[in-house]
Amino acid sequence: MAFFKRQPKQQKPLDQLTPWERYQRKAAENRQAEQQRHFNWTGKRVRIGDKLPKLKHQRQRLVTKRAAILISGFLVGMAIAGYFISPLSHVQTVQVTGIEKLTSKQVQRATKITPGTSIWAIVGHDRQTSQAARQTSQQIGKVTTKLTGLNHVTIKVSEIRIAGYLSKGDRYQRVLENGRIMTTTYAQPSGTYPIYASFKSGTRLQHMIAQYAKLPAAVKHNISEIKYAPNKANAERVHLYMNDGNEVYATIDTFASKMSYYAGIAAKMKQPGIINLEVGAYSYSFKKSHN
Repeated sequence: MAFFKRQPKQQKPLDQLTPWERYQRKAAENRQAEQQRHFNWTGKRVRIGDKLPKLKHQRQRLVTKRAAILISGFLVGMAIAGYFISPLSHVQTVQVTGIEKLTSKQVQRATKITPGTSIWAIVGHDRQTSQAARQTSQQIGKVTTKLTGLNHVTIKVSEIRIAGYLSKGDRYQRVLENGRIMTTTYAQPSGTYPIYASFKSGTRLQHMIAQYAKLPAAVKHNISEIKYAPNKANAERVHLYMNDGNEVYATIDTFASKMSYYAGIAAKMKQPGIINLEVGAYSYSFKKSHN
């Protein structure tokens, strides 16, 4: 009897299968895939029991990691809470820079930044600090704070310089270089600042102060008085009395640019006299002006 080798059964194409046959084939393929997943790369079957130690180790690592995160967060929270409660969160020392006429204590009072103030009431609040400081002292412009170390604060002040004193009867009001007239009055002016006299127009006084602010410090300190003295030819005429004995006639609109010639002209004068800067720039003695 002849033996014939059994040929593998060929599968029908999907389009020739009945719905039930298609279901059976799909189920068989799923079983085969599931069996394949239970074999490792050596071809040996991997038992579920062999996987348990690895799964247990992974679970322990996950639990340990979560616990470490929770403990770390708790410790950080405790540290922050302790910092807020401790003296470290309050200012210990204050340093003030950028001031000329103001004192460190005046700035600290105006900004309300003194030893003992909470750090968190200062950091990031420069705008509010500047606004509050200007309400107390009009000479304070912009305020910038900087935290050095844990509780040392540096206050940098943009101080508005004094432009002189405005004469009001027998009293004097301080004026600043930004044109602001301070409300406090004084019986006598102090320092080497000029006196502004006979200015009836606030706008004209503002222009005069703006021109004065442009002058070099040496020229500013040499001016004793600025008097508004118009005439028919010049409605913006001012008469200056200098500390070196000279007198100057100038025009408000060109005051700063013309006063740049003052030092050179005064150096050539043999004796004190009058320097006219209204039109051009020239000088003459007091004797000539009286003749």
